[in-house]
Amino acid sequence: MIEIIAVVLVVLWLLGLVTSHTLGGFIHILLVIAVVVILVRVIQGRRL
Repeated sequence: MIEIIAVVLVVLWLLGLVTSHTLGGFIHILLVIAVVVILVRVIQGRRL
C-alpha cells in the first residue's frame, strides 16, 4: 500500500514539472514525502 502511494506521489510530481509551476511547491513537498517513505522502507529492510 505504501509503495503505491509513493509511486502516485512521484507521478504527480513529474506531472507537476511538465504541466505547471503554480503548484510547484506542493508537488515538491509530495516528492519529499515519497522519498522519505521509500527510505524508511529500505531502512526497515523491506523490499520495494
